[in-house]
Amino acid sequence: MTQIALFGTSADPPTSGHQAILLWLSQRFDKVVVWASDNPFKTHQTLLEHRMAMLSLLIEEINAQKANIALHPELSSRRTLETLKRAKNYWSDADYTLVVGSDLVQQIPQWYQIETLLKQVELLIIPRPGYQVVEMDLDHLKKLGATLTIATVTGLPVSSSHYRQTGNTEVLTTRVQDYINREKLYE
Repeated sequence: MTQIALFGTSADPPTSGHQAILLWLSQRFDKVVVWASDNPFKTHQTLLEHRMAMLSLLIEEINAQKANIALHPELSSRRTLETLKRAKNYWSDADYTLVVGSDLVQQIPQWYQIETLLKQVELLIIPRPGYQVVEMDLDHLKKLGATLTIATVTGLPVSSSHYRQTGNTEVLTTRVQDYINREKLYE
């Protein structure tokens, strides 16, 4: 059965940290399916179409041996359960792993129909600097029905919000930075 990693992100903007995680996922899954979405728990500065375009550039820069990372904007939804339903229309015979950063672990129990979602996917939690994975939070997810794994990779100490707050372009790839400059984003 095809092993698919579902990697949705608000990516406002996508960073070298996102890129490193995608490369790591590409080495462990048959397919890595990526999309940008509006997180209902966050406010976003940039339109979704720009965040999708930047993700596309970020993916193109990855030199994945298997070329198994693909952007799928049609999967984007504020509700992960809806995204999963859309993915199953494309790949009905697959096992799904939902990839989330450790910064989202406390939000997950509040997601729309979370118990229904957790019956259909495994969770892969990517540790992020500054967001410790707390055993009590993991136990709560398990009580909701989660099957979960903590990734052996740790996200880079970069974030979209750090870029928006400081303008530090070192967290961005060259092509994403060029797109931001061309479109006059985050000014």
